[in-house]
Parts: sequence; structure tokens; C-alpha cells
Amino acid sequence: MPDRTEKNKMLAGELYRADDPELSEDRVRAEGLMRIYNESSCDAPDARATTLSKLFGAMGAGAVIRPPFFCDYGYNISIGDNVFLNYNCVLLDVCRIEIGDGCQIGPLVQLLTADHPRDPQTRRDGLEMGKPIVLGKNVWIGAGAIILPGITVGDDAIIGAGSVVTRDVLPGVTVVGNPARACR
Repeated sequence: MPDRTEKNKMLAGELYRADDPELSEDRVRAEGLMRIYNESSCDAPDARATTLSKLFGAMGAGAVIRPPFFCDYGYNISIGDNVFLNYNCVLLDVCRIEIGDGCQIGPLVQLLTADHPRDPQTRRDGLEMGKPIVLGKNVWIGAGAIILPGITVGDDAIIGAGSVVTRDVLPGVTVVGNPARACR
């Protein structure tokens, strides 16, 4: 059996080398598409939609992403129907990011699947890893919130502005703060 590629390791959430040539090419591809999108005019919605369809793994109907927008690869991102991402969102998609139908995501929100080993020698060796992020349907994320690797946010949940989400959020629950905790 041949060795697994660094890309396959990355997608599986295993330790991988981000400086791998295949992954570098994938990031260059994504950077080119982001540049086209981020420099595009709002009066060219068809061109914008075409660019996003090339960038993302899936792009739902009626989704709106306000530029500038930033990601690592793009192909690990699935956007549901009628999703809204405000300005300056960052989606580090070394693993899968799923955004459910009807999600509303404020400006400066970060969805970060990328992670680093806790062992210092493993970090010095240049290895990284990631864990997927899943947002259910109708999730509202306030401005500047950060969702850390491996988090699942249930349907109808609310993440308060500026919150740092370090644990899964149950459906219908509102969380705020750093670390984010449920409101009463």
C-alpha cells in the first residue's frame, strides 16, 4: 500500500506537513480565486457566484459572502442555502467546515479548523493537524467570534459577539464570553 499523501493526512485530521508541494499548489489556487472574488464588484453577482463555486466544495442557493473573505483551501468548505457571511470572515479549512442553511455570520468571525500539536518537538518538526467545524441550521454568530477546531454548533444556536467557542454548543443555546458559556 502506498504512503498516504500529506493532503490525505490533512483531510483525515492527522498530523501532516503544510509545506507539502501539493498543498502549497492548492493554497495558491485558493489565493488566486480569493483575489478575484475580493477585488470583484458588487454589480457582477454572476461572476462572483462563479468564482465562489470554483473555490468552495459546495455553495448553496441565495448565499451571500461579503468581501473580503479569506480561507486556506476552499474545497473543504460547504455553504448551505441562504447563508450570510459579513465582511472579513476567515475560514481556515484544513479540515471540513460545514455551514448549515440560514446561518448568519457577523464581520470578523473566524472558523478555525487548523490546530498545532501540543508537543513542542512535534511543532518543531513542522507538523500540523486539524479538526472539522460544523454549524447547524439557522445559527447566528456575532461579530468577532472565534470558533476553535473540532466544534459543532447545533441548529438555532447563537454565539455572542467576541466569544471564543472552545466546546460544542447545543441546539437553541446562546453562548457568550471567553471561553463561551451558556447564558441563562
